[in-house]
Amino acid sequence: MMCDGSAFLKKSPMKITAVECDVLIVPDFDPEYCDTAQDNVIVQIHTDGTVKGIGEVESNSWAIKALIERSGSNSLTRGLAELLVGQDPSDPRAIWEWLYNRSIVTGRRGAGICAIGALDMAIWDICGKAAGLPIWKLLGEARTSPLTPYASLLPCGRTLPDYRTSLLAKAAWARDAGFKAVKLEILIRGPFAEFELHESNDAIVELVAASRDVIGPAMTLMVDVGYCWSDWKEALQVLRRLEKYDLFFLETPLHSDDLDGYARLAEASEVRIAAGELLQTRFEFAELMDRGQLDVVQPDVGRVGGITEALRVAEMARDRGKLVVPHCWKSGIGIAATAHVAAVSPNCPFFEFLPAAVSESLLRRELVTEEIHLVDGTVELPTRPGLGVELNASALAKYSVGHPSSAAGTDRCNPKVGALIA
Repeated sequence: MMCDGSAFLKKSPMKITAVECDVLIVPDFDPEYCDTAQDNVIVQIHTDGTVKGIGEVESNSWAIKALIERSGSNSLTRGLAELLVGQDPSDPRAIWEWLYNRSIVTGRRGAGICAIGALDMAIWDICGKAAGLPIWKLLGEARTSPLTPYASLLPCGRTLPDYRTSLLAKAAWARDAGFKAVKLEILIRGPFAEFELHESNDAIVELVAASRDVIGPAMTLMVDVGYCWSDWKEALQVLRRLEKYDLFFLETPLHSDDLDGYARLAEASEVRIAAGELLQTRFEFAELMDRGQLDVVQPDVGRVGGITEALRVAEMARDRGKLVVPHCWKSGIGIAATAHVAAVSPNCPFFEFLPAAVSESLLRRELVTEEIHLVDGTVELPTRPGLGVELNASALAKYSVGHPSSAAGTDRCNPKVGALIA
């Protein structure tokens, strides 16, 4: 059961005094590459003491900054920062409800909830730091099983051969690095395919087969196809061809709103079906679980509404007998937040981990210090107070921008993966 930080902080009351919001972007970002780690939005919440909290979210960074910083003209459209200043951060759940209700016109779903998610992450960071405890110790009873991250592998290639080369190189790296599980991002078909690739279902099956050959039979294998099919029957046909490669789950085969299609696919498939990375709040996840009948739900800790809401989703999934495998893509900040959620969620067998060594994004590699590390395929429960990670001030200054340049368009697929992991 989730608790809050108030019991630990009664002797040291605090007030929020300021909220900073920085947009960061790598100078060589490629708008045709679907790697959302190319930019980030970082929030820093200051208090009247010495404690400061940090958070992030995967969304349009400039929209998040506007929702936090810009005021409205009435009581229902106020900026989130002005709603926070003066509040006591010791009860994150109460603050979540305050922000949700007072931003109902511009929030409720979409970017508004994403912005609340980044702020909620930072507030929990404050609570943990003020109490001198890692966040998971404020959340409830820790699990007894280890925390197992899976290496999330996004290839970079503008042609199918280059895409294949990149994917297999990253799979080999993950195997040799000691990961127990990997997820293949096979985004080569459908409306969200990388670099406007339009490949066949045969190509998807071949990439899965080749990757299984590379990692061997012992590693857990997951596949994300990025909403590539519009018909659940076509998805089922391909799934049946993939069954022999022993998939733990297939992620986002259909559009998020095709709940009836998900229900039919989940009922017919022998492979677990997973989705939920784009959803906000427990309310959307209730519909996904009850109507969509998925086997695995994937809340993104920032996008769902923060640690507070991610835990609610995990509890709902547990009550329904479903697994939670959180989505996470940006930086070590989000990874740390996800690990704290996983630490108190016994129905969470894995969580997503974007390895810095095989990320093309300089932000992923440089933004934080003292991040979570893999040891024998698992990660230990975080021990440092709060999230347990800190911003690299030089990286924050180096990549902070006002707005993306229209002149950008560098080929992010260079250097090749071999250079990244050498």
